[in-house]
Amino acid sequence: MSIPVWVLLGFAVWTLLVLMLTVGVYRWALILTGRMPIREWRADRQQGPEWYRRAMRAHANCVENLPVYGAIVVVIVAAGLHDPWLDRLAIVLLAARVGHTVVHVAFEQTNAVAAMRFAFFFTQVLCLVGMAAVILART
Repeated sequence: MSIPVWVLLGFAVWTLLVLMLTVGVYRWALILTGRMPIREWRADRQQGPEWYRRAMRAHANCVENLPVYGAIVVVIVAAGLHDPWLDRLAIVLLAARVGHTVVHVAFEQTNAVAAMRFAFFFTQVLCLVGMAAVILART
């Protein structure tokens, strides 16, 4: 498998880990200890402490961006492209995705933290645009 494909797998695994280790652990701990019935979890209202709500948004960010990267990887594979720039950009993208999630969940959102989170997000956008540019230049 190529590096962009491995990174796609890593991105998918990261998305699942964020769900299971933040949202899942918090919810199931409350459900299994009888502190909250399973039927009380609602998507249409805010629930839980601030870190939990940030974890929900961080997971949603992963889910929103995974298909975009997946589409780029499909094109790379379909076109049979192998380029060191695609490999580098894919790795940087995954590192920025992990950084974005960690900063989003682990820290209270001050201006400095939000700026750091945006820098990680913008890095991902640049990687996606860069990968698209490499694909267009090579096909």
